[in-house]
Formats: sequence, structure tokens, C-alpha cells
Amino acid sequence: MPLHKGSSRSEPSAKQRRLALNPFFGEADPTAGMESAPPRHQLPDRALPPATAYRLVHDELMLDGNSRLNLATFVTTWMEPQAGVLMAECADKNMIDKDEYPRTAELERRCVAMLADLWNAPDPSKAVGCSTTGSSEACMLAGLALKRRWAGRNADRYPATARPNLVMGVNVQVCWDKFCNFWEVEPRLVPMEGDRFHIDPQAAADLCDENTIGVIGILGSTFDGSYEPIADLCAALDALQERTGLDVPVHVDGASGAMVAPFLDEDLVWDFRLPRVASINTSGHKYGLVYPGVGWALWRSPAELPEELVFRVNYLGGDMPTFALNFSRPGAQVVAQYYTFLRLGREGYRAVQQASRDVAGGLAEQIEDLGDFRLLTRGNQLPVFALTTAPEVTAYDVFDVSRRLRERGWLVPAYTFPANRQDLSVLRVVCRNGFSSDLAELLLEDLRLMLPELRAQEHPSSRDHGAATAFHH
Repeated sequence: MPLHKGSSRSEPSAKQRRLALNPFFGEADPTAGMESAPPRHQLPDRALPPATAYRLVHDELMLDGNSRLNLATFVTTWMEPQAGVLMAECADKNMIDKDEYPRTAELERRCVAMLADLWNAPDPSKAVGCSTTGSSEACMLAGLALKRRWAGRNADRYPATARPNLVMGVNVQVCWDKFCNFWEVEPRLVPMEGDRFHIDPQAAADLCDENTIGVIGILGSTFDGSYEPIADLCAALDALQERTGLDVPVHVDGASGAMVAPFLDEDLVWDFRLPRVASINTSGHKYGLVYPGVGWALWRSPAELPEELVFRVNYLGGDMPTFALNFSRPGAQVVAQYYTFLRLGREGYRAVQQASRDVAGGLAEQIEDLGDFRLLTRGNQLPVFALTTAPEVTAYDVFDVSRRLRERGWLVPAYTFPANRQDLSVLRVVCRNGFSSDLAELLLEDLRLMLPELRAQEHPSSRDHGAATAFHH
């Protein structure tokens, strides 16, 4: 995300500032306070009525995209009104003050216990975990725990002669690049090859050595929605340990899939049923069905989370461990997560996630039937699918499609895959709760309407203007 260093735009003229306000903002007196609008890049000298301030901000935000039509993001864009009320009631509660807000802390603890049970921890009552601001923070915490455990086992070599490394597929979310950068860990990336768009278990095992702190498995990949083969990855590392004695733990980045697979793919073994899986994270604000931002990080048992990383807070005579990069943050999202767990239960989550998968699969099939596109995935794992133009299509490319869809209000990202498939550019469609079959049909209708014009082009527009990727994790 770019760092904001101020704006280069000049302030509006005095006349423009006078005309920036609607006279009706003056409520009872339509001429009150209409001398000029407040400045945009410095604090105003005087206060504004709350209704006026609200309308100024509200009107500017109308230029944002419609979040419900954003098929780039995995983040939840719709919740029930009751959840919104609960979140508003808890917006002023600081999640870190567990002795001041013991019931909020208790709801966090219950969510951790529910997830530990959902992910088949050997003893859910002993699994440790915490809420975070999202999966990125959760991944940072999980990676830090892996590094500390490795450092403890190699105290005679680290940091003098040993540099830790982390093995993962090149398709990992950018937070893992940040982790390696921030905590001085060497990233070892398994590239894509052919029609394999995520990690190869044996290739990952081959990259491991005595300095490997862990291997990351993704459930599922943000590039195409596919699940990585976590069980096969653990089996390859089991074989590595038998040959070499190296015991390399696995962390499962289940930002999206950890809230899909337990309900729709119950026979898929990817979680704490695999002894090598030390920790799992997920995003409550993705397929956990909560507004941003909340994530969760869980460890198989206290042994996987070094005690020196845990800060303990006493509340109501009890011991509440905390482990976080952030300090103050609202408790609203944690409360909303607990509400959603209570509201839906296993059957409710199964119904919601199945509906999203059905919409994704149906839309993917209908797009394939148009004849201009080739599907890479079909939305039958995450409710997400990726597609590219068919080999015979030469008049336009995926960047043209993305650009034209945006003119109609849809945000569908087009981007190029990483090594070794930089030759492949795709569109990705994320189907979330709230993206109904009716909305999918409207998207398909817009796509049908634009195809004749795209087919009539002489060549892809990206040849003239360059192809700017718009990849959203």
C-alpha cells in the first residue's frame, strides 16, 4: 500500500468552496454556514455541524466502487443488520483491555475453542490461539513462533553462523514476503510449473535444510482458488525426516479455505489431524463472514507457541494469554465473529459456503460456454475461479476485459502469474456471500454485451498502453 505523503492538488478557490456546500445542509436556515466549505488538506479553523460534516464525507465516498460488485476482494462485504448493531455497540471497546472488558475477552476465548474443535486439534481445550486484525498479522505471529522454536533448537549456531529460511510456494500472499523481510528470514520459493499453480510437495521438501524454520501450505491459493495438497506436503516432509532426521513443521495459511473446507470438504485432511501441522490461521473477515478486520491464529498445543512470546493478563482471577503485534483495537469484529458462529452453526456455514461455491461453479461454466475463455479453475474448492482467453482469441486480452467490466461497475482483477508462468495472464472471480446468482447473471450479461466490441478490436489495447496488473489478495 502506498504511503501517503500529502497531496499535490491545490486548494479550491473561494468561489468553489462556497459552491461545495448544498444550501439544504443548513437545515432550518438554508443560508447558515454557507460562506465556504472547509479546507481539504489542513484542519479547519472552525467546527461544522455534524450533519454538514457527514454529508461532505458521504458525498465524496460515493466515488468509491460498490463493494458488492468487487469480485477482486475476498473480504466480506455483507452482514446482517443485527451484526452491524452489535459492532456499533462494541466499537468503543478496546480488545486489549481484557480486565476492563472481560466478556469480550471471554467471547474471544470461545471463538478460539470453536476453531480448535473445527480444525480437529488433538485436545481443543489445550489449543492456544488469539484474534488478530486479519490473516496478515496472524501469519506474522505464526511465522515468528516458527522462527523462535527453530532458534531455540539452534542456539549454538544462531545468529552467528546460521540464517533461517522459510519454504513456500511462489503463490503465497504478500504478507509472507513481508514476514521474511521484517524478521530477516530467507524465503525459499517453489515456482509454478506448467498447469501446477501452487506448491509441489517434493520440490518443497528438497528446499529444506537444517536452517528451515517451517513450510507454508496454502488453503487455498489467492491466485486461482485451488487448495494446496497439505497432506501430501506433510508426507513429503515425513519422508525427509526419515532420510535426514530433519523435523520441519508446517503452518497452514487457511486465510480463506480454513472456513470453507471444514464445511464442504469434510473428508479432506489438511488440519491438526496431520501431526506435522503446528499452526493454522484464517481470516474471520473473509469466508468467516465478518466485516474487516479480524483474523485468527491457532497452535496445536502450548508446545508450538514459545512461552516467551506470550504476554499474560489477569482478568476476573483468571489467566488470559495475549500474543499480538497490535495493541489497541476494537472488540467489535471479535463480537461479530462470535455472533456469526452462534447465528449459523455448522449447518448454516455449510449452507452459505455451498451457495457461494454453487454460484462460482455455475458462473464459471457459463463463461466457458461463451467460447472465448479457458478456465484454469472452476470454483470447486474455494468459491473462486481463474480464467484466461482461449488460444484463438487474439483481438483482446484479459486486461481489456477487466477494463471494460470496470466501466460497468464490476471490479474483476487481471494479472500475470509469477515464476515460472509469467507468460500467463488471467482474470480471477471471487464469489462471496451476498454475490447471488442474480448478480452473477448480470455480470454474465455485461460480459456478453461487450464481447462483440472486444472481438472487433485489431489487437489488445495493452499493446498500446501497457498492461497494468490489478491483483488483489
